[in-house]
Amino acid sequence: MPKVLRIINRFNLGGITYNVSYLSKYLPNEYETLLIGGPEEEGEESSLYIPESLGLKPQVIKELKRSLNPLSDYYAYKKIKKIIKEFKPDIVHTHASKAGAIGRLAAHHCKVPVIVHTFHGHVFKGYFSGFKTSVFKNIERYLSRKSSAIVAISAIQKKELSKEHKVCHETKTHIIKLGFDLNRFKENKEEKRNFFRSKYSLGNGELAIGIIGRLAPIKNHYLFIDAVEHVLKNTTTKIKAFIIGGGETENDLIAYLDSKSLTHSKNPLSESQFIFTGWIKEVDVALAGLDIVCLTSKNEGTPVSIIEAQVAGKFVVTTNVGGIKDILHSECGFLSDLGEDNTYKTNLLNAVTNFTTISKNANAASESVLKEFSFTRLCHEMDNLYKSILKN
Repeated sequence: MPKVLRIINRFNLGGITYNVSYLSKYLPNEYETLLIGGPEEEGEESSLYIPESLGLKPQVIKELKRSLNPLSDYYAYKKIKKIIKEFKPDIVHTHASKAGAIGRLAAHHCKVPVIVHTFHGHVFKGYFSGFKTSVFKNIERYLSRKSSAIVAISAIQKKELSKEHKVCHETKTHIIKLGFDLNRFKENKEEKRNFFRSKYSLGNGELAIGIIGRLAPIKNHYLFIDAVEHVLKNTTTKIKAFIIGGGETENDLIAYLDSKSLTHSKNPLSESQFIFTGWIKEVDVALAGLDIVCLTSKNEGTPVSIIEAQVAGKFVVTTNVGGIKDILHSECGFLSDLGEDNTYKTNLLNAVTNFTTISKNANAASESVLKEFSFTRLCHEMDNLYKSILKN
């Protein structure tokens, strides 16, 4: 029975935890899997309930943190080496950057037979200075040479990693799309919609526009605020904007709204133009209640919120970054290139103006998205990759 040690950055609410949990639970029974990762950080919601709800017992490495900290990173490395020596995995599979660096180094030094890494995103655009970015690229090139295989979650991401940034070889890089249990986004939609819209006092005919994710500079929520402001100034349609999530830029976003004299509140029953909801675990309920979903990021891998929104039959207005173009069906959304803020604003206004038509199109395409990103397909493709490497 092959043993798999699966390592993620941290157990914070987001798509990665769902992805690794389904892989850990639903790979064929011939595998034994141990899931480990760091704790959520301040301003984040813990996602441990996700693997635990599937009967998994993940281990938390408290020293494994998002930020660079030589002392914490060293202790995390030592703990992971200890786990490797005790668990004796045939495969170490790391997910995302910090886990990928520390986990792959530990696996290499412990002579683990197979080392796999999945890039859920990357930090080669929009995060750091040119010098710092070049350092991280060189680190990834070194780690890639120690890896048996690299997993990219979209064709665009594979091209970025192998051709544009040259951090891994094309022949070593395999495209395996994300996979989830997405049925909850199709079930009891009317009941969930009524609950959400009642909780937030949304009236008949009032459009709910939402953005879901961590409040961080790379997510560029300022563009979301600007685009909603543009809509408010150019339509008579009644709208309410929802900022769903938490994080470091919350106070800055509040100050930005104040500078524009845009009203905001954390009170669900407020009639303010913008509502800060905090993290919502039942994202299927939130998506049922929303009408249009936005994403304004400067960099992404394959954002799960976009996949979930499409399955829920919601129209998406997003920046064209990372692998988004690979996952956004033409009937389900509008794209604008990074830096084209006026186009983004126009796209959101068009979505509001033509809501009846675009909503019908998005609903019609949701079933094909559901099939494309199922966890059964993910587990089947990962099983094939593992077996092909183990044979060599």
